Amino acid sequence: MSTLSPEVLVALDGIADHQRLRTSRVASVLGNRLGSSALDYAVAHHLLEGAEHSARARDADRLDWYRNATVRDLTHLSAGPHIVLSPRPGELLRSEISETAYYLVGPDTSPASPEARDLVRAALASATEHGFGTLLTQHAPVICLLNRRRLDETLHSWALTRLPGTVFTDYTAHPEILARDLIHEAAHNWLNDALAAHDVHLPADVTFFSPWRGTQRPVYGFLHACWAFSLTVLYARQARRAATGSVVPFLDAHLGQQEGQFTAVADSLVEALSYVSTEVVRDRISRAVGRAAHGM
Repeated sequence: MSTLSPEVLVALDGIADHQRLRTSRVASVLGNRLGSSALDYAVAHHLLEGAEHSARARDADRLDWYRNATVRDLTHLSAGPHIVLSPRPGELLRSEISETAYYLVGPDTSPASPEARDLVRAALASATEHGFGTLLTQHAPVICLLNRRRLDETLHSWALTRLPGTVFTDYTAHPEILARDLIHEAAHNWLNDALAAHDVHLPADVTFFSPWRGTQRPVYGFLHACWAFSLTVLYARQARRAATGSVVPFLDAHLGQQEGQFTAVADSLVEALSYVSTEVVRDRISRAVGRAAHGM
């Protein structure tokens, strides 16, 4: 099994072009001036979604903001190449077609606290140290911190296909734990972009048992879980070596749990990957899962 670094593992031709094309299309719809960075790509989808909400609400002033805003108007929300948001629970939205909560940057969005931004910077530094900096820069440029939790509480995180490049996550006081969850959700965003960039279409009527959900899942969801959890294992394995205090048993527990999950999917993975029509995407998923499963 190859020992490709995480940075090489997630490098894939075509994704950046896909992001730039999508950003250009959004900019043409809104009529505003957006750049070509991964942050522009993520922000573009916030602006598009926000414009649709404003149009439905007949809020002309807010619609005007969404049709003219650019990344330069959001520098007060920045932590390096990322935007950090900390919405209150009441500010989260829910779509008619999905119960998954989300938040849209807007003209009244306040900066996250200095403590929150410092935590994000520390988490990004840890991720970068262990080879995941590019993944987070390209696929998690917008970070939405939700509820602060203790280590013994359940942490929820998610990403949405209609807001690519945005990650929603609970967090603790420990940057290594935040880095793990950012990597997990950025991995979902990466795979969505990779599938779209390479025009991969997966069957909806073929399922495999997913031990992470304890149920049958379509190829799409099964491969998403295999890919995202494999990257958290690769990160946690490295971060654990320098971790101290209560973070050590937390990461150990994560690694121990994932070992059993990857054992359970070993026989199904090859068949599931056979539905991925592009070799380079198949290869990335196979290599990541192989390294996670075999401790390499």
